Amino acid sequence: MTSPGSELRRTLGVGDAVVIGLGSMVGAGIFAALGPAAHAAGSGLLLGLALAAVVAYCNAMSSARLAALYPASGGTYVYGRERLGDFWGYLAGWSFVVGKTASCAAMALTVGAYVWPEQAHAVAVAAVVALTAVNYGGVQKSAWLTRVIVAVVLAVLASVVVVCLGSGDSDAGRLDIGASEGLGGVLQAAGLLFFAFAGYARIATLGEEVRDPARTIPRAIPLALGIALAVYSCVAVAVLSVLGAGGLGDAGAPLADAVRAAGVPELVPVVRVGAAVAALGSLLALILGVSGTTLAMARDRHLPGALATVHPRFQVPHRAELAVGAVVAVLAATVDVRGAIGFSSFGVLAYYAVANASAWTLGSASAARGVPAVGLLGCVVLAFALPVVSVAAGAGVLALGVAAYGARRRWAAGQ
Repeated sequence: MTSPGSELRRTLGVGDAVVIGLGSMVGAGIFAALGPAAHAAGSGLLLGLALAAVVAYCNAMSSARLAALYPASGGTYVYGRERLGDFWGYLAGWSFVVGKTASCAAMALTVGAYVWPEQAHAVAVAAVVALTAVNYGGVQKSAWLTRVIVAVVLAVLASVVVVCLGSGDSDAGRLDIGASEGLGGVLQAAGLLFFAFAGYARIATLGEEVRDPARTIPRAIPLALGIALAVYSCVAVAVLSVLGAGGLGDAGAPLADAVRAAGVPELVPVVRVGAAVAALGSLLALILGVSGTTLAMARDRHLPGALATVHPRFQVPHRAELAVGAVVAVLAATVDVRGAIGFSSFGVLAYYAVANASAWTLGSASAARGVPAVGLLGCVVLAFALPVVSVAAGAGVLALGVAAYGARRRWAAGQ
């Protein structure tokens, strides 16, 4: 039972929710994960993209069904708790918070790398501070800014697609769909690209901020996912047609390198600005999502209860947002962007594994259980196909969270 002072205001419609979801997805994968995925999969990049999309679709459908029943902030933290028990809800919430906190750091560092490479960490910290202040001012202000960011990023990506496909250097033979790095490479690429699709989780965590959540959330999730998949596919095909899988995997700034190879170097600064804006859009939505789950977990005392308050004027979980912003700022000052992506993917895949397991309990018919079954299997396989360092770090942090949960339960039982 939440207190009157901890309830959020319902102000967002379907369009707002879709745009916030796109703010998390479009940009993150294109500018941060596409190159590493190509390096892992080689000619199997498009297969990896398709596999990531299938798993993301299953997760989206499971999340939509659950969100219609439990329209509260917290997403799978709430679903796991209600359908599977307190521990599984906690595990989902912990996975989301740590995984998405790493995502925030990765996006902040992407901003720094494109705006001022020599001072990437300093710029990243400044971006975190600025967007935490925007979020503190209220979700509607954030939704408006996200609309602008998504429009700018889509315009830049459309320019990249047109330039690359219209270039005389474009060659359909470079697409060469296969599996040059083997099944393991395709699976690892899918796990890395899943990082790009995971933004629709932000929509599920808007349960207390959207109008008519039982109708709005199930509509917004597949809409945002479908738009993101269309954009990702077009950009991947266009860039591959110019650089090929090898060139894309070795590129430091793949889209900028692609337009340069296509013979339009004057577009490179525009692409760099677009990359920075895209990363800012992702960071904006990610901080909102992590704060929402932190609020829900604090309400249930899995995190400090002081984080459960909502600002009386701005109607935002202000203490949770400030805490998340502080942690992300520290990470942005110290971590590496590629490691952050792998760690984030592991945590978010664990989160969605719980979501699919929760959706499995909603019906006994084989048709109702087919989607969550595929989603659950896909999440587990992709999580353990990630680079060994990412798997070890992710598993270690999840184990730490489990240990903290057990210690808390033992302490409560002794009171």
